[in-house]
Amino acid sequence: MRSFFIGNREICLPIIQGGMGVGISLSGLASAVANEGGIGVISCAGLGLLYKQNSGDYLKNCIWGLKEELRKAREKTRGIIGVNIMVALSNYADMVRTAITEKADIIFAGAGLPLDLPSFLTDDSKTLLAPIVSSARAAKILCDKWSANYNYLPDAIVVEGPKAGGHLGFKREQIEDEDHSLERLIPEVVAAASRYSDRKTIPVIAAGGISTGEDILRFIRLGARGVQMGSIFVPTDECDASPVFKQVYINSSQEDMMIIQSPVGMPGRAIDGEFIRSVNEGREKPKGCPYRCIKTCDYTKSPYCIIRALYNAFKGNMDKGYAFAGANAYLADKISSVKEVIAKLKDEFETARKKKQ
Repeated sequence: MRSFFIGNREICLPIIQGGMGVGISLSGLASAVANEGGIGVISCAGLGLLYKQNSGDYLKNCIWGLKEELRKAREKTRGIIGVNIMVALSNYADMVRTAITEKADIIFAGAGLPLDLPSFLTDDSKTLLAPIVSSARAAKILCDKWSANYNYLPDAIVVEGPKAGGHLGFKREQIEDEDHSLERLIPEVVAAASRYSDRKTIPVIAAGGISTGEDILRFIRLGARGVQMGSIFVPTDECDASPVFKQVYINSSQEDMMIIQSPVGMPGRAIDGEFIRSVNEGREKPKGCPYRCIKTCDYTKSPYCIIRALYNAFKGNMDKGYAFAGANAYLADKISSVKEVIAKLKDEFETARKKKQ
């Protein structure tokens, strides 16, 4: 696997660990991936539930939590640490400002188009910016808006296909449509990014359903410079989730992978379970909204509180929560270390490369 550059930073291992909230990818997992030469990513979603310095002030606790997670990561690694920030978060701006102030190496922003992301940079900012998109059209809109409004182009673009876990940037009918497959999207976004090559090299990162070294090779040969992988790092020693949460992945089957409608307003891929069945029966209706975590969520119309459900799952209370997961998460069969996972991916990549020479 060849290294590549995002801005002036060399990524020795072309693997970005996907940001997974609530609490699934924190400093423990992120630092372990960074120590292997990839990019470790802290998800800022729901940090105010994990850190409760200011009683009852969820938004302030989110800021403190992100600062603490970045500090902890820096104690464990000298590698590259990023932050995943959902545009749909009500405290999106706070999280972006905090990540930049705390000198996170890179921000990955998705679940909506981060049209104003460069506006948060200051003259001395070192943080790189990588939007997450689901089409070449979205990539072009972002590049043109950023260029016109801020004289800035993305430092990288992550293309998340319909096999990803969590919130998907596709309509339900597009998820199984080959015209929206990651294999189709990558060359299209690479071509879109190349239009700006006279000003900046914008590496394209493939994401969603990537689970083997052979997958990595395939997308690199389609023009991606690296890949983003999330689910493969959940059943690891270093993943920050409860052992019970990790075991859900190991015990799952392909039939358990399902598409749900999230209160965020997007379809999402999750592992079927008791809580999802309870939601479908109308038994999880929220009585209030103490967090105001998502801009687009109206609790009076929502079938359940998503942040509470994801927090419960992170803690291992699967009767009151569920696990987001990529389409191939069911392939997990044991708990491994991050080092073991990456070694296996390298072996698979090399074997596939030799076969296709």
